[in-house]
Formats: sequence, C-alpha cells, structure tokens
Amino acid sequence: MKLKNIISVFALSSLMLTSCDEQIMDWYKDPSHGELTSAELPLPLAEKIVRYDVLKSYTNFKLGIGIGLAEYMENETYRNIVNANFDDITIGYDMKHGAMVNATGAINFTKVDAMLAKLQEAGLTTFGHTLVWHSNQNASYLNGLIAPTILPDAPGANAIDLTGLQNGSFSGGWAKTNPGAGITVEAGKGLSGSAKAVALTTSASSANAWDLQLTTPDIFIVKTHTYEVSFYVKSDNAGKGRISFSGLADSYPWMDWYATGGSTTEAFETNATWKLVKFTLNANDAAFTGTSFKMNFDFGYLPNVTYYIDVESIKVIDKDATPVVVANMLSNGNFEDGTLTGWSGWGNSSTRAVSAQSEGFGGTGYAMVLTNPTAAEYYSAQQAYTFGAALEQGASYTMTFMVKASVAADLQVEIQNADYSGDYYTGITVGTTWMQVQKTITPSTADKTKLIFDFGKTACTYYIDDIVFTKNSSSSNARRKASKVTIIEKTDAEKKELITNAMTSWIQSMMTHYKDRVKAWDVVNEPMKENGTLRDGIVEAPASDEFYWIKYMGKDYAVEAFKLARQYGNADDKLFINDYNLEYSLAKCDGLIEYVNYIESKGATVDGIGTQMHISITSDTTKIKQMFQKLAATGKLIKVSELDIKVNTKTPTIDDYAKQSAMYQFVIDSYRTIIPVNQQYGITIWGVSDNPKEHEYWIPDDAPNLWDKDYKRKHAYKGVADGLAGEDVSKGFSGDIKF
Repeated sequence: MKLKNIISVFALSSLMLTSCDEQIMDWYKDPSHGELTSAELPLPLAEKIVRYDVLKSYTNFKLGIGIGLAEYMENETYRNIVNANFDDITIGYDMKHGAMVNATGAINFTKVDAMLAKLQEAGLTTFGHTLVWHSNQNASYLNGLIAPTILPDAPGANAIDLTGLQNGSFSGGWAKTNPGAGITVEAGKGLSGSAKAVALTTSASSANAWDLQLTTPDIFIVKTHTYEVSFYVKSDNAGKGRISFSGLADSYPWMDWYATGGSTTEAFETNATWKLVKFTLNANDAAFTGTSFKMNFDFGYLPNVTYYIDVESIKVIDKDATPVVVANMLSNGNFEDGTLTGWSGWGNSSTRAVSAQSEGFGGTGYAMVLTNPTAAEYYSAQQAYTFGAALEQGASYTMTFMVKASVAADLQVEIQNADYSGDYYTGITVGTTWMQVQKTITPSTADKTKLIFDFGKTACTYYIDDIVFTKNSSSSNARRKASKVTIIEKTDAEKKELITNAMTSWIQSMMTHYKDRVKAWDVVNEPMKENGTLRDGIVEAPASDEFYWIKYMGKDYAVEAFKLARQYGNADDKLFINDYNLEYSLAKCDGLIEYVNYIESKGATVDGIGTQMHISITSDTTKIKQMFQKLAATGKLIKVSELDIKVNTKTPTIDDYAKQSAMYQFVIDSYRTIIPVNQQYGITIWGVSDNPKEHEYWIPDDAPNLWDKDYKRKHAYKGVADGLAGEDVSKGFSGDIKF
C-alpha cells in the first residue's frame, strides 16, 4: 500500500472542523500517568477507519446520540459530527424538570426551543428526555408545594376567651345559638394532629346562614383601636360560611374575608383544605356602638356539611395594643440592622454574611447566612454569640429560631464556656423551606457564656432568622407571644393532590408545547431498585435535585404519568419507560417488566422499554444476551437508550481500545439478532467524544466514546459501524488509497 499518500486517519476525520470551546475547565491530568488520549492505531486499521462512511448509513433503525445543549449550539466541530452521523437526538440535561422549571413552577422553553429549531434545520429528530424521574428535578419547588405553612403569631393579646372551647364545655359565654345537626369540640381535628377543632354540622334541610350558628362571648374593645379577626376553617364537602355580629350597627357586613384587597362578598367558601379567614375591624367605625360586640359563626347555607374551626386559631387581636416586651438575651437576633454585630465564627473555610433585604423569614427583612463548603463534623464550622453574662446553672431557657437550608441538612446548637466545654443540642434536621426550631436549654455548669451554631455537618448554605433566647419564668404567655408560630402540616391527601397537580402541569405543558416537534418520550426514568423492587423514595440524604414522585403519589405515579403523556401528546407518540443496569441485574430487568405489566393493567399504555447500558469492556456478555431475550419477550419496542462503554482506565492501551470496539459491536450485534425487527426502535450512543468538557460530570478519567478528546475516530467507531451493518464493512477495502 502507498502509505505516503495516506492522510493521517485522525486528521482526515476532523478535516474542515473547528477547534473546541474551552470554557468549562481543563481536565485534571495526573503527571504520573500522562494524558488521556487515543493510542496510535496500526496503519492498516487506521486506513480502514478513514474509509468508513458516516454511522447512520449502516442501519435502517433509528440511530441516536445523547448530547449536551451547549456543546451542540456552540461547538461547530461537535455539531458537524452529530449532524453527519446520527438521525435522532436526546438532550442530556436541559430538557429535564430541574433545568426548565423555575421557583414558581413556570417553564422556560427558550433554550430547548432554539436547539430544536437548529436540529430540525439539520434534519434530526428529538427524543424527549425525561418527563418523570427522581433526579434532575427542581426539588426545591416541589418540596415547597408540600411544605407546612408557617405563620407567626399576630402581636398583642387575644381579645376572645377560648376557655369554653378549649375544655369542650362551651362555657364562658359561648352559645350554640342554632346547633343544626350538632356543634361539638373534637380532639385531633385541628391544624396539628393533637389540636382541637369546633365541629359544626348542618342538617339535611339547612338552607340559610343562620340555620347553623355558634356565638362568641362578649369581645371588649377600645374605641380608638383596630382589630384583626382570623381563624382557620375547612369542611368535609364544599361549604359556605360568614361572620355576622351583634353589638355593631351593621350586623351582616359584606367583607373581603381573606384580606386580599379583592371585592367584598356576603360569604366565604370552604373545602377540605384548611383556609385562613382574616379581616380587619376598625373600632372608630360608626358600626361600633358600644364597648363590646359578639361574633356569630354562620354556616347554615348548605345541607349535610361538617365544618371544622381550629380552636387555637380563633383570634381577635388588638393591633394597637401596647406590645409585650420579651427579654431576648440576644441583642441582634433578627439582623434587621443588616449586620452580624455580636456574632463571630470560624472553621472549614466557611463563610458568614447577612442576606439580601428580602430574604429574611416571611420574605422580608434580613437573615444570617452561613455557608459550609465541605461536609465534615458539626463543630468544623461554627458561628457564635457571647452573652453579656453567664447563664444560670440548672435554670430553664427557651431558644427559638427560624431556619432553612439550600439542601436537606443537619444542624447542632450548643452553649459553651471559655474552655470550649459545651452542652449540645443536636438532631436538628433542616429542610429547604422555613421551619421553626425550639429548644429548651438547661446549662449544666455556671460558666456557659456562648451560644454556638455548629453547621459543619452538611455542605450547604443556611439561612437563620428571628433567634430568641429567653429565661423561662411564670410569664410563659409573654414568651409564647414572641416565639410561637402556627405550623400547618399538609395531610397525605393534600400532598398527593398538590404533587399530582404539579406532575399534570409539567407533563401537559411539555407534551403540548412540543407536540409538533417531539414524537417519542422517555416518560418514566429509573423507577427500579437493583433487586427488582420499586424505588420507594425513602432516602436518608437525598441530593438537592432529588424528588421522589412515588413517595406522595404511590405506586400509580407512573400510571398517571403515562396517561397524561398520552392525553396531551399525539395519539401515535412512542412512550417509553427507561432504566439502567438491566444487563447487570436480571432481577431488576424482571422487576421493570413486571412494573410495565402493572402500569398497563391500570389502563395506561407503555409502547417501549429503554435499557441504558452504561457498561464497560469487562461487562458480562452472557447477561447482556439474557437481558435482550427478556426484553424481546415483552413484545414491546426496545431501545438501547444511553450506550457507552468504559475502558476502566485513564491511560488506555491499543488492546483496551480493541476490547472497547469489540464490546460495542457485540452489544449492537446482540440487539439486532435477538430483538425482532419490528421491536427494534433503535440505539442511542451516550455522548460524542472523550473530550473533557463532556465528562466534567459524567465518567471522568475514562474514554467511553467513539471519538477521542480531539474529535478523531477511535477503534470503537469501526466496532459500532460493523455492528450496525452486521458485517465487517472494511473486508472489501483495497489497500491503495490516494488523496
């Protein structure tokens, strides 16, 4: 052969292509191993690879590639390889929930729309990846939907005496003016699991507001003051209620019951979710004719409805009353001066700062921001406040504060002396939405002078606000006024409804928006554990982007996902379920097939099963064949959805590359021969090249792809082409190549 006329195989394959973008980062190179690069191929093999056509020319089924949006849009070399060799595109990250959904649940389609337009120009189709997964979710948004509602106590004392309701006797002036089918106090029916609620039930003939009526005791007022009336209410069926008065000139006012600035109405509506009713009365108003008034809870509008009013939430607060002064031992516990005066910290390269003005609890004011960059021990990162005097040994103190974190996290507080001996209060699990922590502090010695937040356990950012540290006394009510918040936990049914609605909104939006451009979808991704059972969402330390739909929607979450995708997409869309390690754990493969059968038994249709196949040159070929046999037996479309093959080293040899090529060919040969032609949806290769930009987060220090780091064809290119063609394409090549 005339070698002098052969252009280098790698130079030829990258001819006319531009250099790659170097924005992300340089790949770390261990000087003891050298660079990760393709070895020089023997010239006869190099000659063969030069003469191979583009990959998609060797097969009739859909040949796909998993790519990065930024790389495709910004790197011409990368884009030219993709356009020339493949039919179908899977976007690796940017089409997922975490990338597209913002903090309010709105979807930003801009980047994906731009890419799909460019793909259409190149004649490429798009595979939707992925609708419902537990990773790459906007978990903060989803967890926020189901987080408890936290409301601080209104300032001032409550003007209503609740004693008669608290003890269930309706004494002290409470009156069942019209009891309807019954008015009782029931334990465990209030906002929290142990709280009490007034239960009011209408009769079968109830039709007028006054047909069910509970009247309060006298509420004494100061003529020049303003009063805020509020309570929480729900009902077992759709309901309707109002507040009427006695002692006012206008006993039946139309009001903006929710204090939203909306229009006034005679009544408010209720349902199975706790609802806050809140309005303001101005005692200077002409309606106030005396020094007191009574309220009537009128719930008789509709028959056969039971209403629940949380007892402790019934409040008439004098907004102009002299505030109760609480002796907070911290002079800077709410950071409203925008500083950390009195606080200092250290450890683990941690940082501490004051938040933006709107990032304090409740969306207003300031908070203390503590950032720990690396997970270590609790005490590895600390923030301390020194009291003006030592705490009293054996005395009882109460500490409360509001806190949230950027991810699920652990926190510890301690009181410490000058010799670093402390009393520890651990076990504080912090979520990503505001929560209140309350601890009873009892100093073990008489020398404790510092309050310390130990925040080194979790790598994250904490927001801490409204820290109150008081010595307990008989004035517990004053302490409560300063620190108590109302925490409204959502029921399991409410969480299921909220998360189902979120899934519906997400899938409906995606399927509708891309209806004309995407005709196949990875609807449910990675539902199985390695032993073949369903993931249950019980995870000790979930990542910040993990959210398990099954935890709130149950086993049928995938049923709902497939039904929604079918409802809002095209009738002929191909809908897949997808998982990994099916060739490694045949029990997992069996479990996935069983779950597909379950989904279809519930009325949904699954068109295909995807097997990811992130494997290596040492993967068990017998199990690979067995997996394909099991999948073929389902009768479903089968897709190899994310194929890449590791060489298990950062310094591959020629032999490693030969084994990689052989494994690629084996997988494709097995797919073609075992999966019936009518079930062969196609194969998607996961990633273009070994360039470090493609491996910042996925399989670093390896060489799993078909092009090397400089976008030159590797031995694996021949293995894939031969597998697709079903023969050694190069067997008829001549040895005389001229350019």
